[in-house]
Amino acid sequence: MLIRRADEMPGQPVDMDGVKDVSMRLMVGRSDGAPNFALRHFTVAPGGHTPRHAHNYEHEVYVVAGAGRAESDGTLHDIRAGDVLLVEPNSTHQFTAVGDRPLEFLCLVPLEHDCGGGAVAPTPGS
Repeated sequence: MLIRRADEMPGQPVDMDGVKDVSMRLMVGRSDGAPNFALRHFTVAPGGHTPRHAHNYEHEVYVVAGAGRAESDGTLHDIRAGDVLLVEPNSTHQFTAVGDRPLEFLCLVPLEHDCGGGAVAPTPGS
């Protein structure tokens, strides 16, 4: 069993096109021996956002702190601490921090995904 303190995990800036002021902490992933899923903790600074993107795997999100806006296929949804989201496969989505506090959320993704043509690839950040 792996037990660790989330607040002691180092955060890394997310360096991707379309990202503004986002960091990620990998809570549990492939390097920990997880067989199926990675749990990631994202912090989006006030006014920051994740990239607007889509992929062929689902992910689940739990909002830990702050408030923001979640876009799903062009529809905007207000989100806040305590909300749970299912981002469906192939849905174009983005998370934006709203207000003067960071938006923090946990995101659960598969370690690997089908990247087309029967090829399997590691999920980014897993």
